[in-house]
Amino acid sequence: MKTDSIFYRLFQTFPEAFFELISQQKTEASAYDFASVELKQTAFRIDGIFLPTPNLKEKPIFFVEVQFQKDPELYARLFSEIFLYIRLYAPTKKWRAVVIFARRSMEPMEVDPFVNLLGSDQVICLYLNELGDIAEQSLGVGIMKLVVETKKRTPRAAQNLVDKARTELPKQAQQQVLDLIETIVLYKLPRINRQELAKMFRLSDFDIKKTRYYEEVREEVKEEV
Repeated sequence: MKTDSIFYRLFQTFPEAFFELISQQKTEASAYDFASVELKQTAFRIDGIFLPTPNLKEKPIFFVEVQFQKDPELYARLFSEIFLYIRLYAPTKKWRAVVIFARRSMEPMEVDPFVNLLGSDQVICLYLNELGDIAEQSLGVGIMKLVVETKKRTPRAAQNLVDKARTELPKQAQQQVLDLIETIVLYKLPRINRQELAKMFRLSDFDIKKTRYYEEVREEVKEEV
C-alpha cells in the first residue's frame, strides 16, 4: 500500500485529523496550510509540512513523517531535512516534528545522536496500532488506524467510518473522504468483490460498478499485487 500518499491525501483533504491526532483542537487546522516542499539545490523533498498562515506567525511549523517500514536512518534524514529547511526558509520559526509509525517496532533502535531532541516536546512519536479511544471518536484518526487494522476487522471498521463520514460531514465534503476509505479498503482487501464493497458503503452494486474511481483504484491495486 502506498501509505505515504494515503496519509498526505488525508492531510490535504481532512487536515483536522492531524490536529486531533496530536491532541489539539481540530479548529487549529484553519490556521495552517498543508504542503510539500523541495529544498532548493539539494536532493531533499519534505512531503508533509503544516505551515501557519502568514497572519499567524507565532504558531509553530509542523513537520510530518509517516513510517511504515524499518529505516535505521530515519531520524538522521528527518532532522537533516528539518534543519536545512529552517536554515533556508524559517530561521526564526518555532517548529515541531510528528513521526507517525505503523507500530512501535518500526522505530529505529540507534537513537543516541538524537536522544535530546526525541526527549523534548519538539518531537512527537505516535504508533497507530496503539491508538485507543481517540480512533473510535475521531473520523480522521479512525481513517489513519484503518490502514493498520487486521484484514478481519477492516470491513466492520470501514463501515463504521463510512457511517461516521455521512453523519458528520457536509455532503460536499463526504466524497473525498469516502474515496479515501475506499482506496484503503481496496489495498487491504484486493480480492473484495463489488457486492461486498457496495454493502460496506451502503450502495447498490450498480453504483459501485459504474464509478470510474473504483475502476482506477482496482487497476492500481492489481498492478501492485
